[in-house]
Amino acid sequence: MEYDIIVVGGGHAGCEASLASARLGNKTLLVTGNIKNIADMPCNPSIGGPAKGIIVREIDALGGEMGNNIDHSLLQMKMLNTKKGPAVRALRAQGDKVTYPKEMLNTLQHTKNLEIKESLVERLIVENKKIRGVILEDGTKIASKIVILTTGTYLKGMVLVGSTKTPSGPHGERPSKFLSDHLRELGFQIQRLKTGTPPRIEKDSIDFSKTQLEPGDNELYTFSFDNEPNYTVEDQIPCHLVYSNEKTHQIIRDHLKESSMYGGYVEGIGPRYCPSIEDKVVRFADKERHQLFLEPESIYYDDIYLQGFSTSMPHEVQEQMVHSLVGLEHAKIKKYAYAIEYDAIDPTCLKQSLETKIIENLFTAGQINGTSGYEEAAGQGLMAGINASLKLQGKDPLILKRNEAYIGVLIDDLVTKGTKEPYRMLTSRAEYRLLLRHDNADLRLREYGYQVGLISKEKYQRFQQKKKDIDEVIKKLKENKITPKKATNDYLVSIGSIPILDGITLYDLLKRPEIKMEHIKHFLNLDYNKEVLEQVEIMIRYEGYIVKANREAEKMLTLENIKIPVDIDYHEIKNLAHEALQKLEEIRPTSIGQAARISGVNPADIAILSVYLKKQEQK
Repeated sequence: MEYDIIVVGGGHAGCEASLASARLGNKTLLVTGNIKNIADMPCNPSIGGPAKGIIVREIDALGGEMGNNIDHSLLQMKMLNTKKGPAVRALRAQGDKVTYPKEMLNTLQHTKNLEIKESLVERLIVENKKIRGVILEDGTKIASKIVILTTGTYLKGMVLVGSTKTPSGPHGERPSKFLSDHLRELGFQIQRLKTGTPPRIEKDSIDFSKTQLEPGDNELYTFSFDNEPNYTVEDQIPCHLVYSNEKTHQIIRDHLKESSMYGGYVEGIGPRYCPSIEDKVVRFADKERHQLFLEPESIYYDDIYLQGFSTSMPHEVQEQMVHSLVGLEHAKIKKYAYAIEYDAIDPTCLKQSLETKIIENLFTAGQINGTSGYEEAAGQGLMAGINASLKLQGKDPLILKRNEAYIGVLIDDLVTKGTKEPYRMLTSRAEYRLLLRHDNADLRLREYGYQVGLISKEKYQRFQQKKKDIDEVIKKLKENKITPKKATNDYLVSIGSIPILDGITLYDLLKRPEIKMEHIKHFLNLDYNKEVLEQVEIMIRYEGYIVKANREAEKMLTLENIKIPVDIDYHEIKNLAHEALQKLEEIRPTSIGQAARISGVNPADIAILSVYLKKQEQK
């Protein structure tokens, strides 16, 4: 039996890749080691957060599933950074670790063109550097036109606690022992990475009266543009805040050499932006305390996730560390923390479509590419599924630009710069983050989702109506003017603004920092939904900054439009620095813009390359 696309791995990347492939009409097989672990949340019980929450919105705008799924399986929802500008606002949901994977599995099982098989893939079938299928652990060969690898932390997965090392996946499952060796045989550079997870605490053993309550927001939100909230403010389950203290830190310092990390037992490189608690104590020795969150994992059991307390200390040391925390003096650890090492590829071997340069029709997505996080994995999985489908259709891949999506920034960073540690998406990585907001993900990307075929006509029509409504509101604000009448000025003074001396349009009035859309409604009836009015307010209030960001993005796009031939011989170009020559040969950028972002390629090298390309055009 032959499939159009085989997806290897049932994590967040694998789910999105499988659904995108099947929904676009491809005969798809998802191969996973354990069906019960599909869409598992082995680490934190949350979806979203700074930058990550915007990725989830982008996934939804393109037609992916993560946002829809978390909307139906959340315990609590918060909008982060509300006191800051719109560029850094993002949703974060506490997810139910039972409901989330259950809902995703149900979606997969009821998706046309999609089959699920429980097994491990040991080797790929490759002929003349082109994928032909996979070989399972029992020797079964399954043919396919395209394979997408989304193996998570399972490639030679190794769980570490203290001085012990156990070959294992996150929940004691069998790791994939042979696939990464096979990838090395095929020419891929394999690197060893590490991540970790904190202990889980029995809820009833915590004295919550000594902790700080962290409830969900009073306003209802959804990740998906097409959902209505299906929870109430009162239904949300709270989190709680605690802090590490000097006693905690002293225990860690006393036992530092017993941790896997500092005892020399770890081979892989850990995530810089999600360090273990022992890493925090060592790297931030001046800090008297570190913030920790007590987060519920599910309504179906009472495990509390101790966010921010990841460690690889021996169990007896973990007991001392946990009991040193205020409110957790008598806490019972239900599951001990651990570190996990795994194999990943060097992502610079990927094209921007996420197809590998080494083997044609082989795509990779998620932690195998060096990323950390459910959201980063899901975004890559969706793009791999889309681009694999487009390749089967003989169409150009969908490449999201850095000014269009955080997903575009993520993939460009990986394939252009590579990573030697688990990559986490941060708002600071996006130079056009004012353009890449939570509120406008559909305006940026829904057209692509519709063109690809993942957004239905009905959803697209609603999106078109939203754009029409936004234009109408802006037009009305520009056309309607207020004059300096007493009643008008009295109202402005009452809301903390200053009186007007001349006539002013409502459009210009809204640019005043103290004026909000609710104040504009005093002068003009605006019967539009909240999303439309919020979008208009942001567009007008930040108009100058947005125009400037768009102008800078246009300069970048000019360089992106200068294409570099696939067969270019960099050795022919005189005066390129040796490091630049090496990096250009290795990464094979597709444009001058991408070449300029490669570490080790300097402006002088870009100038030399640009002159060479112009001369080649003139021949």
